[in-house]
Amino acid sequence: MAGPITQSSVTLSEPVKNSHFAFAAMTTLFFIWGFITALNDILIPHLKAAFDLNYTQAMLVQFCFFGAYFIVSPFAGKLIEKIGYIRGIITGLITIAVGCGMFYPAAEVEVYAVFLLGLFILASGVTILQVSANPYVAALGPESTATSRLSLAQAINSVGHTLGPMFGAALIFATIGVASEDVEINAKAVQFPYLLLAGVMVATAIGFKFLKLPTIQSEESDHAVKSTDSIWSHKALIFGTIAIFFYVGAEVSIGSFLVNYLSQPEIGGLNERQASQMVSYYWGAAMIGRFVGAALTRVIAPIYVLAFNSAIAIVLLFTTMNTQGDIAMWSVISIGFFNSIMFPTIFTLAIRGLGPLTGRGSGLLCQAIVGGAILPLIQGYVADITNVQLSFIVPVMAYVYIAWYALVGSKLKSRPAITPN
Repeated sequence: MAGPITQSSVTLSEPVKNSHFAFAAMTTLFFIWGFITALNDILIPHLKAAFDLNYTQAMLVQFCFFGAYFIVSPFAGKLIEKIGYIRGIITGLITIAVGCGMFYPAAEVEVYAVFLLGLFILASGVTILQVSANPYVAALGPESTATSRLSLAQAINSVGHTLGPMFGAALIFATIGVASEDVEINAKAVQFPYLLLAGVMVATAIGFKFLKLPTIQSEESDHAVKSTDSIWSHKALIFGTIAIFFYVGAEVSIGSFLVNYLSQPEIGGLNERQASQMVSYYWGAAMIGRFVGAALTRVIAPIYVLAFNSAIAIVLLFTTMNTQGDIAMWSVISIGFFNSIMFPTIFTLAIRGLGPLTGRGSGLLCQAIVGGAILPLIQGYVADITNVQLSFIVPVMAYVYIAWYALVGSKLKSRPAITPN
């Protein structure tokens, strides 16, 4: 625990009975950004073919998406402090709509850089949405069950992540046509799907404008963190930010290598289509694990669940690195289940007791999602100089740190605040 604070950093200004409806509304946001993030899996290969890109150029899609988290998150935290969580959510939805809308002119002029700009704006909206929605959900009830609520919301996020590629592929390929071999692939195939998304975002923003949701505010008490404090004095937050960096990096990195890994003769010997289907099990396992984790963290201290899951992930990685065939294949896929509760658990441990600094702390944590752009590059380099199987040592090191954070780093006390006379 960071410091002597025992109260929740933010509280509801409405009766608790309204929190159930508010939570249901918030889960739609988690679904939305899971759905949109997963569409990158369809967007990358399509734009690669449409613009005749190499793999490095195509991966700029992912780089711009995760780069937005790093650049925009600190500004988003300050924005939330000024306009509040509900207005922050509406701002995020409108920003996503603007980014989606830019895909139409980008396809008309056929300029890849305009797509990247639109994607950056879209991801900026997703970032604002996360900085707003994560602490809001954490505040919708007792602090002791905050991790459970976030785990359940993240489970809905996984549903969006699972369904996004299915619907995206169907819409894009329907635009191209069935006889894709006889039709030149062009960027215009993405215009309708993303215009549709833009419309949905605007409609959702209007809905949140008129919903009567409880507002949350910082607690003011003798135990609350003083507004003159700096987020850099809170060790659990700083180490938690590093843990988020490693978690997102490890999860994305493992998922990014699965198709190539499972296609190797000594591992799965699968073709690309079969391997892609197995990747859905990886994300599906995370979805199931989040529903299980939402219940489990209500009865077991979240730090112990986080430490246990990290340890199992390490065991599974070493297993896949030192075996072949079905054992190697299923051990790496199973890691998705144990990834499930890591983000919400780390997040709630990191922002616990921040008081009026919660918005900035949430922004810093979301900024660390840039790990999803960095760790896959590192694992790719290791794979180039060794092989794909040995490259899984990179996420091993990430999970070692997360286990340390669960048992040690999350309990480190903050430096005493210096209050003005």
